[in-house]
Amino acid sequence: MTNIIRIKNAIFYAYHGVMKEEQHMGGKFEADVDLYTDFSEAAEKDDLQYTINYEKVYKFIEEVVNTRKYYLIETLATIIADELLKKYFTVSKIAVRVRKNNVPVGGLIDHVEAEVIKERNE
Repeated sequence: MTNIIRIKNAIFYAYHGVMKEEQHMGGKFEADVDLYTDFSEAAEKDDLQYTINYEKVYKFIEEVVNTRKYYLIETLATIIADELLKKYFTVSKIAVRVRKNNVPVGGLIDHVEAEVIKERNE
């Protein structure tokens, strides 16, 4: 059985970007994570120990986002996906989306987003 635990729109203030101004001033970043797993035993027993604690996942993402600066959100999304797969062996597939607001592209856009989808057997 495959179930999905989703964390939607986790928001962080961080200092990622190619331009020095972005790394100095910082900005708002958003992340979504889809964890493909089997939580049927947790649902049956109504017990957190048989599933993934999404508060811990959020804290882990927050740590990755705030530990160092990255030029690219592509890198940030890839690192989050790789590290969560290493940390949670019950996850068979993961999708991570990282959004960056107020992007200096010379025009008006809502945000840019990078998505990484990985399966454990890759």
